Order: sequence, then structure tokens, then C-alpha cells
Amino acid sequence: MGLLSIIKKQKLKDRECRCLVLGLDNSGKSTVVDWILATYKNRPRQSITPTVGFQIHTVPFRGHSVQLWDVGGQSTLRPYWDNYFDKTDVLLWVVDAAAIARLEESMGELTTILRNRDRLGYNCRIVVLLNKKDLAAELPTVLERLQRDLVREWRLENVPIEVRASNALDGEGLATLLPLVVWGREEPVEGQPPAAT
Repeated sequence: MGLLSIIKKQKLKDRECRCLVLGLDNSGKSTVVDWILATYKNRPRQSITPTVGFQIHTVPFRGHSVQLWDVGGQSTLRPYWDNYFDKTDVLLWVVDAAAIARLEESMGELTTILRNRDRLGYNCRIVVLLNKKDLAAELPTVLERLQRDLVREWRLENVPIEVRASNALDGEGLATLLPLVVWGREEPVEGQPPAAT
């Protein structure tokens, strides 16, 4: 293989992003993925059923190829989550904001994953998505508590965690999710391709 082939392969690799979508069962992971597919692949919205195992979807976004790994969140599947960690650029952790009773369980699972950072990778960015914000009566309280707990737990570990609220049914709060996944912020960095898809 010549040097030119190696350079071309590396450029393609640099434009790929692997996003692992995890969270407890019924948090809305597949609904978030479905909104992304409907928005960026012009596909009609689908009827959502619980994910058994995993599903992989590839979405073109501003010159990048984003792989979304939607993995089931049932308690029987959680022991297998770490099989999906390799080469993950972004962990999208989805929380059901309306299920306050499960917030502790959700944060416990996320903490277990983050304690295993060498397996997940130290360059992996973390985005916590409080989904179903339209159903959460105490959303500001939950958001504040979640941010406070995450900062307290992980500030010494230097783990950058972005927390945001969304409603995956109508897409509220998701418009800037893919830029955040690809670039680590809502706008491209200098030298990135223009906004046209």
C-alpha cells in the first residue's frame, strides 16, 4: 500500500464519527435515533419498539459519516454494553427526564461506565440527554441536580460532560445534537466544511 493510499484512508477515517447511544430501557434512545434519521436522511418517522441487542445506522452530516450504535437498555443487556465501547468517539447517554424514580439507577449505570474509562477511551466525549422534557414536571430541578451530581462526581477526573434537555418526539433540543457529536460543540471548528449537507 502506497503512502497516498494511507493518507486517503486516514482522511476518510478523520471524517468518521462513532456515537454509542446508551441509557436505561424506555429512556427514548431509539426515538432520538429515529428523529436523527428522519431529519438527516429524509426518512419518514418509524414506529418505535424496544431495541433488543443493537442497531447500527450511518448518517451523512456535513461531509462526515456518523455511525449511531443504538444499544438496548434492558437490565439483561447491560452486562454486554462494554462490548460496544471500542473506537467510540461520543457516548450519548439518554435519560428519561419524566421517570424521576429511575434517575438514581441511570446515573449509577453511567458512573459504572465512566469508572471504566480505559475501556471506553479517554478521548470519548460524553453527552447526557435528558429526554421527554415535555413530560417532566420538575425538569429544571432534575437538570440542575444532574449537572451538580455529574460535576461533583467527575470534575477531578477531567471528564467533559455536556448535559442538555430534549423531546425526541418533536425534535426539540436535538437540532444541535449532531454538530455536538461531530465537533464537540454546536458549530464547526475553523477549517471544517460548510454547513451544506
